[in-house]
Amino acid sequence: MHRVAEAVDRPSPGSAQDLEGDAVPAQPALPVSQSVTVAVLTYRRPGDLAAVLPALDQQARTLDPPAGVLVVDNDPDGGARTTVVDHGSDLVRYVHEPEPGIAAARNRALTEAGTDLLVFIDDDERPSEHWLVDLVRTYLVDRPAAVVGPVVSEYERDPDAWVAAGRFFDRRRLPTGTTVELAATNNLLLDLAQVRREGLTFDLGLGITGGSDTLFTRQLTRAGGRLVWCDSALVVDVVPASRLSREWVLRRAFRSGNSWSHTSLLLAASPRERAVQRAVLTTRGTIRVVAGAARAGVGAVTGSLPHRVRGVRTVARGAGLVAGAWGSVYSEYRRP
Repeated sequence: MHRVAEAVDRPSPGSAQDLEGDAVPAQPALPVSQSVTVAVLTYRRPGDLAAVLPALDQQARTLDPPAGVLVVDNDPDGGARTTVVDHGSDLVRYVHEPEPGIAAARNRALTEAGTDLLVFIDDDERPSEHWLVDLVRTYLVDRPAAVVGPVVSEYERDPDAWVAAGRFFDRRRLPTGTTVELAATNNLLLDLAQVRREGLTFDLGLGITGGSDTLFTRQLTRAGGRLVWCDSALVVDVVPASRLSREWVLRRAFRSGNSWSHTSLLLAASPRERAVQRAVLTTRGTIRVVAGAARAGVGAVTGSLPHRVRGVRTVARGAGLVAGAWGSVYSEYRRP
């Protein structure tokens, strides 16, 4: 595995490398009065699920009483059931959500959890040593609506120089306690009482396009909920070789801008506000396209690969913003 966002000489605790090495010393479980469920959503990735379940089982036992682990299988054929049964833990529960789309799977986790706190993690991620404890501890400071942790990527194989220069897999890192306005569900703790008080669920209309987590957390903050960052609650995203192509990373950059525009229009409270948002998004997207093209041009003239690739990345995101502003929606989770 090859670390993307951090330069390190050895695997960090909880990384995919560390999970394959020596076991870390056991720590006393954190006493908690809140009940906790860790939800992992999966769709036809038995290898990833089999790899993450032992780590989640171990994480669940770092709390006292232990958390539950909920596997939500979005495969119409229910293919993940065998993996869960083979794992054989009394802390892990399986549910089958046949309705296609990641939003339906997220909503199933909301309804099935039955606990005070719900923690989302992806099946292709690996938690760091004190991940769950750090999320819960940060929550206990002042009980915000949500706690958000960082995601650091590792490559399954070395990317080519073009993809590496673009830094497509770099993600934000912030001081613990920082308030943020939105988050993905790849490393997210939710206070379900606050979520239910606002009547929030994930928008099923975004189940195939993606962006339901962006909309959900933006709605939560708009309703007055606080999202707090916990920088020590890190998870490692294992990036498969299939996602290291130039085409894939540029599609993801386009989708990022597209999703932002789409959710911004959905949040608009009136036709007038929607028209204003459309104009703002179009302007911002156009500026990005122009600025990105200029940077790419400078990179081509000077021979700077980072400038050239990051310029192209900016163009892709800007194009996504403009396309989304005018109703074109990219379907990231489209199925065969």
